[in-house]
Amino acid sequence: MTLQERIEQSRTHHFITVFPFTTNHHSTLFGGKAMAIMDEVTFMCATRFCRKALVTVSSDKIDFEKAIPAGSMIEAIAEVIHVGRTSLKVKVEIFLEDMYKDGRELAVKGVFSFVALDDNKKPIPVLEGLEIED
Repeated sequence: MTLQERIEQSRTHHFITVFPFTTNHHSTLFGGKAMAIMDEVTFMCATRFCRKALVTVSSDKIDFEKAIPAGSMIEAIAEVIHVGRTSLKVKVEIFLEDMYKDGRELAVKGVFSFVALDDNKKPIPVLEGLEIED
């Protein structure tokens, strides 16, 4: 399998309905909840990519471009965008859909970084043990 094929195979989609208990006082998705969703879906994507123990080490700028009202549906899509020696960067975008109308739009985006760890919590090569063709 090529590196690009592995990236495509690990792309992860996560669908969620925005219920009132996940919203703030403006009845829109709480920013912290959006970030937790983003961290979770990027973690799943990174794990599917390398099948190693990983930890989140950082998140780059997160852009909240559109408020997500209660009663909406969202889709979070994560994809590996950079592979380092011991780390991965995963882009995530959250798309907003009105429950009763067609169409969707980008609402939130960001990038999360992960490091692969061994049993002693020491960084290890991300691609080690994977059959990646050039």
